[in-house]
Amino acid sequence: MSKRKSAKYKLDRRMGENIWGRPNSPVNRRSYGPGQHGQRRKGKMSDYGVQLRAKQKLKGYYGDVTEKQFKATYQEASRMKGDTGQNLIGLLEQRLDMVVYRAKFAPTVWSARQLVSHGHIRVNGVKCNIASRRVKLGDVISLGDKAKEMALVAEAQSLPERDIPDYVTPDGTDKVTLTRIPKLDEVPYPVTMEPNLVVEFYSR
Repeated sequence: MSKRKSAKYKLDRRMGENIWGRPNSPVNRRSYGPGQHGQRRKGKMSDYGVQLRAKQKLKGYYGDVTEKQFKATYQEASRMKGDTGQNLIGLLEQRLDMVVYRAKFAPTVWSARQLVSHGHIRVNGVKCNIASRRVKLGDVISLGDKAKEMALVAEAQSLPERDIPDYVTPDGTDKVTLTRIPKLDEVPYPVTMEPNLVVEFYSR
């Protein structure tokens, strides 16, 4: 499992955007990149650079999944019918850790992944500790008994900066169902994501 801890905010600064829309992002205070030369990194990017940046931003948003996992997800999306970029977003949103995050069971993508890996999440009533598990339509995702008492869960549910999206249907405060696969414009990204550029990157 990728461990970023405080380094997760470096992605915000490198991109110059508040990727997760969190109020304590350093980008809210300074928009230039990290490091002593951060303020001078504003040269024109090549097409490859633009595509790479789009990939790093999307991959980073989903908890900085490994390149191997992310590329495998892209390859699966490219084999599916329809638009590859839309398919990629749909597959990423079906990750168990992402559904936990969308359900507001955890304040960050990383804490959502930790909840799963520590065995606090149930899928259709059965404990699952695999964060990358693909959630199917109609699957019921719920909190385990210990998780219901966690301060982290209470913190997440009280966060004002994001709401549960329409494609995740809550049942009380400890259970949700994935009711449909979202399109790009339905996913509540705080910043613009460009999966079409990710497709171009891998198609080179």
